[in-house]
Amino acid sequence: MNNLLPELHEGHAPITLHQLFRDALEAYDDWDDETDVPVVYHLGMPVPIGRVFDHMRNCTDILPNNMVSAITERLTKPWNSDSPLDEMTFSTAARVMCVMVRKRQLQRSGSDIGAFIRRFEKLRAGRVDP
Repeated sequence: MNNLLPELHEGHAPITLHQLFRDALEAYDDWDDETDVPVVYHLGMPVPIGRVFDHMRNCTDILPNNMVSAITERLTKPWNSDSPLDEMTFSTAARVMCVMVRKRQLQRSGSDIGAFIRRFEKLRAGRVDP
């Protein structure tokens, strides 16, 4: 399936992608654990929220403050940044949400492969990277 989402231009997303990202955040909030990954609609076509978040991983646009709050509320560690204004980019938010979607999928699956991946992530987390 071809990616029907608009491309970023030099790290910047069109407003339609910003709005789709917001819709994906809302769909994540409404996600019932008994259902598959939610979708949002772009040009009348369903797009899984994970695809929206993944698509925005390289977006350097600054996330609006109301969306920053929606992201930071999900974090287990307090958000802090090197930025003097403590700004968060769509890229950072997208990376956080990609992890959140994957974690939720793993929790939902309860499969042997899910258990293997969780174990692998725990082992990897204990490793110190150079």
